[in-house]
Amino acid sequence: MKDNVLRDHLVKLLKGGQAFVAFDQAIKNIKPELRNKRPSKEIHSVWENLEHMRIAQEDILKYSIDPKWESPDWPEGYWPKNSDAIDDPTWADSVATFQKDREETMKLSIDEKIDLTSIIPHTKEHTYLREILLIADHNAYHLGQIVIVRKLLKDWPV
Repeated sequence: MKDNVLRDHLVKLLKGGQAFVAFDQAIKNIKPELRNKRPSKEIHSVWENLEHMRIAQEDILKYSIDPKWESPDWPEGYWPKNSDAIDDPTWADSVATFQKDREETMKLSIDEKIDLTSIIPHTKEHTYLREILLIADHNAYHLGQIVIVRKLLKDWPV
């Protein structure tokens, strides 16, 4: 019973919308011309944050489930290469891939065959719970960054 409560809470945390804005809300109706615009040179664009979230989430998820997975180089492999324009298909693919991997993480969270507190066999040091929380924590942080960028670009609903 308590295990199911934990699993339900993990899914809600991954979805967002409780203590932080949900993914769909954070990117909803962003003007295409602002997707890759930086409010200043020191602040990443919405696109850069989205791609960073997608890459990091994929890495953590695959690290958790695939013993043969090889992580990107740190830190350059976790950020997109600069690109002047992000076309609609590229944007849509990034959004869809992020959502697919988040859904897979939610399925991992509710899989009762997995003891969330057990060490992932091929990692020898990390638990499934740690990796799921790491994804949720990282996503929450960067969703906040997306909201800030959109506010600075005056593209956030009031």
